[in-house]
This record gives sequence, structure tokens and C-alpha cells, in this order.
Amino acid sequence: MRHLVIFLFILLINCNGQSSKTMTHQFTNDLIHETSPYLLQHAHNPVDWKPWNDKTLELAKKENKLMIISVGYSACHWCHVMEHESFENEDVAEVMNANYISIKVDREERPDVDQVYMDAIQIMTGSGGWPMNVVTLPDGRPVWGGTYFKKDQWISALSQISKLFQEQPEQLYNYADQLEKGLKSMNLVSINKEAPDFNLTYIESIVSEWSKSFDHEHGGLKRAPKFMMPNNYHFLLRYAHQTNNTSLVDFVNLTLTQMAYGGIFDQVGGGFSRYSVDDKWHVPHFEKMLYDNGQLVSLYADAYLLTKNELYKSTIEETLNFVQEELSTSRGAFMSALDADSNNSHGHLEEGAYYVWTKEELNRVLGDDFILFSEYYNVNDYGHWEEDNYVLIRMHSDVEFCVKYDLNQEELNLKKLYWKQTLTKARALRERPRLDNKTLTSWNAIMLKAYVDAYRTLKNKQYLDIAKTNANFILQQQLKEDGGLYHTYKNGNSTINGFLEDYALTIDAFISLYENTLEEQWLHSARDFTNYTLDHFYDTQSGMFFFTSNEDPSLVTRNIEYRDNVIPASNSVMAKNLFKLSHYFDNEYYLKTATTMLNNVKEEMASYGSGFSNWLDLMLNYTNPYYEVVAVGEKAFEKLSEINQFYIPNKLVAGSTTPKGSPLLKDRYLDDKTMIYVCVNKSCQLPVTDTNEALKMISK
Repeated sequence: MRHLVIFLFILLINCNGQSSKTMTHQFTNDLIHETSPYLLQHAHNPVDWKPWNDKTLELAKKENKLMIISVGYSACHWCHVMEHESFENEDVAEVMNANYISIKVDREERPDVDQVYMDAIQIMTGSGGWPMNVVTLPDGRPVWGGTYFKKDQWISALSQISKLFQEQPEQLYNYADQLEKGLKSMNLVSINKEAPDFNLTYIESIVSEWSKSFDHEHGGLKRAPKFMMPNNYHFLLRYAHQTNNTSLVDFVNLTLTQMAYGGIFDQVGGGFSRYSVDDKWHVPHFEKMLYDNGQLVSLYADAYLLTKNELYKSTIEETLNFVQEELSTSRGAFMSALDADSNNSHGHLEEGAYYVWTKEELNRVLGDDFILFSEYYNVNDYGHWEEDNYVLIRMHSDVEFCVKYDLNQEELNLKKLYWKQTLTKARALRERPRLDNKTLTSWNAIMLKAYVDAYRTLKNKQYLDIAKTNANFILQQQLKEDGGLYHTYKNGNSTINGFLEDYALTIDAFISLYENTLEEQWLHSARDFTNYTLDHFYDTQSGMFFFTSNEDPSLVTRNIEYRDNVIPASNSVMAKNLFKLSHYFDNEYYLKTATTMLNNVKEEMASYGSGFSNWLDLMLNYTNPYYEVVAVGEKAFEKLSEINQFYIPNKLVAGSTTPKGSPLLKDRYLDDKTMIYVCVNKSCQLPVTDTNEALKMISK
């Protein structure tokens, strides 16, 4: 197989750039009928683009044509570059239209398609990314691909592949056979028949190896670019706290502080960009994604509970202000992303144009405040990006800054408020980045949970109201007649059958909503969605869940997503859900399934902590006491709200102000008292009425 890969790439990439002769073709770009902002960006290309659907796939088979499957997303900078250089070019379009069925895919709408072909790219090239461009046989099996290609390289490769398909098709079919075997083996998970053995020593060895890559100067890992990876730091924060590892707590706090200080956090408008291109969190890749901001709010919420660091509180508040201003709809749904690119003063798309500043602009806008501002946000060599542009970045805490410049905190706060208001007005005169206004169920669930976590931490009732409105949107708009979920929503229409990520993340969010409202409908909905996934996604052979439903058309392979990434794997989220729900409903099957799933990935996680951090978080539920904290009585909500003000990651909460028959609440209601029960492994200590007494039981 490796020999054939080398053969194909020598033939196709190192060719002389001459295109084969093609016939003139009348194109009909079908993307104009789509709703995805990314697909609509390509709707006026001269390429005969078609959407991914059964009709298109059948057309390729009927005409016996190779397919080009080009995958990207609306906020992707290099996707825009390749569109401008190649897909808007008539010469490129002529080659594509004459010889291929060309399909444009929004990876956020179709993560299943994206994952299959991304796996293929990684097998063929050893790396991946977007834009992703794959050539497949008429039956959809990949034979060649990569990420970004320059125009001449793209034309040359497509011409050579087309010629090979016409003259020696067996070469491509033989390669597709071998690659298909590789794809089907790539995400195989087998039942681990060894008895589960989860212990802190095992976790400690993983963290010890992982810590060798920690950057103790800037936080994060010792590399560039730097991704924020919220689930990594959620686990590390919990592990450090539960093992009293002060140096690890310090490292996580360093990371969170430096991210909040950095240019990766919009110091004017709030919200995080996707990643930093350097090692000090300074210059972001400027797109802002809903899923990053949701996960980071949840992370900073837990960190604030533990530290009471005011920086974390302001980061939560400013991020949620950004989400409300930029990514929220009147129906209570959340939109997907803001583009990295926007038009500069010359009317040309430029990455970061909306966000960066020159000294001249800042001096003109801020006047006498410019000098102090430039010290606080480093409008100097430290904050310089390229040409005359600066990306605002902090270096020091407010306390340090106040001492240096003889200010008190109140004076500095007034200065910062004035600076941000002034620059917000100035930035409003610029052309805004493009908005991806589609709604994704999975990403909405992430942000829903973020609002719940912010409410749990800061007790801002508005955050809970927003969370409940979004949860009702999901149930009212994204719920199918059979009890399943749709994946997308746009222009009043819900489409695309839900993927495992939609169910797993919604279940997780609904459990959190229950824990902070005690409204049982959210817990019951979480259970119902869980049972739906067991019916339609569960694989009895592996003991894991497929990413796609058994009602979806089959792709080249049916993936099991289990490695955590920027978003935790849908299987790791699902396993944690099952663990929690097993307690709420006294369901042994749920617990057995979660335990089997964790045991299945145990061997692989030993060598790659970062890729299994959400699984490691679940493992801590088995290695440390896991508490059921139950309050029953007239003041149950108030009691649990008090307990939620403390960082206790190894607990679930349940409660009721009235008699209930569910397993954790049955026979525990008393008319004249509110009792708090603390239980571990179905063994409960004597109930207490005082919150502090309950907290003492947990702290022991």
C-alpha cells in the first residue's frame, strides 16, 4: 500500500503542471439552493458544484465519473484562499467540470463525511486540515487527496488522475481496495476482555508523561500553533485538585491566565479565537467558533469556583456578552462562527482586519489615554504582529499594573471600561467579519451547558434563563417525530439526521440543567435521548457507539469517534452520561456500558493523555469517591445552590421540594425539614440539615 501511495504522489504532485485537454462544459452550480453559509459562498463559482446527497452520488455512478469531494467551513481562511485562487478560476473549472462530479461539503453540517475522508487524507499524507480535497472513484472510495493546493498544482494533479482513470483504471481501483481496508481498521475498537482496573497510579503515569510537554512560561504545550483544548485543562484541574498537586494547579492557572491575557482573547469585544499561531497566545487565527467559547466558559467557571480569581469571572462575563451580541438569535438559538477574514480599508478580504490596530489609530482614538493604554495592552515590540499592526495582549495582573502606575483598582476599572467602549465604537466603523448563521444542535448544547455553568458559578439568573430558552429550542425545533434529533437548523428548517455528538452533548447539557433547576423534565429527556442512542447508534461488537445512526445511508466506513480533540469525543461524552444516569435511575446496564467503554480505550490512552482527557476525567469517577448529594424538602434548591458554589467535580446532585418516586429521592421527603443526603456506592451517611455539615462529609 505504501508503495502505491508513493507512486500516486510522485505521479500527481511532482508533475509538470500541464493540464490534459478537456472539453468545454456548460456548468450548473447547484449550491445556490443550499442554506449552509459555506456552500453559499461557493454558489457563484464557475465550478459545477453539487451538494452531498444521494442524487449526486448516484449521478457519479451512473456517469462513471470520478468525484472531487472538497470539504471546508465558512470561517476557514485557507478555504477562502483556495476558492479565490482555484475555484473562481475558469481554467480550473474547465478541468473539474469536464472530468469530475464536484461536491462541496460543509464539514460542520456533515462531520460524518468530513471524518471519513479526513481519515483517508491522514493515511495518504500523514496529516490533515482544511480545506480538504479528495478525489474518489465513482463509488465514493478515496484514491488521492490533500489539503490546500495552489492553482497549477491542482490543475496538474486533476488532469493526471483523470488520464490515469481513463487509461489504467485498475491502478486506482487496486489502490482504493487497499485504502478501504486501512480506513476500516483505523477506528476499530475491540471489547477489552480483561477485568476493569482503574487506579490513580495508572492516571499518574499518564499525567507524568504528558507533563513533559508543558510550557511553564506561557502555559499550554511547548509548541506553536497552540490550541486551547478545554477538555484537557478541565481534567488536569480536577486531577490536580483531587490529588493535592499544587504544581499542576499552578500550571493550569498559568495556562488560563495567559490565554485570558493573550490576543487569542478579544480584549475589546470578548470571546476567544480558535487558536494562536505563536507560543505566547498572542496572534490568533482570528475566526471565533461557538464550540470553543462554550467550552472555555465552562472551564473558567470551574476554575473560578476553585480560585475566586476575578480575571476568570470577567473572562466568563465578557465571553458570554460576545455570544449574546454576535452569535445569538431571537429564538434563543446560537449561530456557529465569525469568519477570520473581513474587508480592510481598501475593500479586500484580509485575515484579522476587524481586530488589529495601528499605533496611529489608537493614538487618534484614545488621545491622552494612549500612553497608559499602550502600556497595559503592550502596543510595543511585545504586542507587534506584522507591518504596522498590533494585536492587544497583556503581560501583568491588574494588581501589578496598579502598583507600577500608582492607580487603585477602581481607577483602572474605569479606564478599561472607557478604553473598551471607545475602541468598540471605532471598530464598529469597520466592515464586520462574515457570520455563519446556521445552528448546530451539538454546538448549541455546548453553549447551553456553558450558560448553566456560568449560572452555577456566578448566580446570574439571566444566564439560566438563556440556557432554558435554548433547551426549549432544541426540544421544540430539533426534535424529530421518532424522538431523535436533527443536526442543523437554518431559515426555519431543521435538517440532517442527528449524529452521536448531537445526542451526547445534549444529554450532558440537560443533565447539568437538571442539576441547577431540579426540573425533572431535563433529566427525563436526557434518559430518553440515551435510550434512543442505544437503539440507533450502539455497536454490540465493540461496546461503543457509532458516530452515525443505523438509519443513515452508509459511507465508505462507519466510524467510531473515541479520541478526544478540540471537542471531546462523542463516545467519551456518552460514557460519562451513562455513568451519571446510572446513578440517577439506578440502571446497572448504563453503568456496565460506561465501564466497558472506558475499559476498551484504556490501553491506547496510556500513550496519549491529551487525546483521552475526557476519558481520564471519567476514570477519576472510579478511582475517587463519587458522591450523590441529594436535598429533599422545601429548601432543597437553596441547599444545593449553596453546595454548587464549591468546586466538587466528583459529585452529582439531585433534589426535590415535593415527594418523588425516583431512585435517589424515594421515601426521603419530610414535611417540616429539608434534609441533605451524602452517599457513595449506595451507602449513605446520616442526613443533615446544614449545608456545611454536608460539605464536611464530602471533604473527608
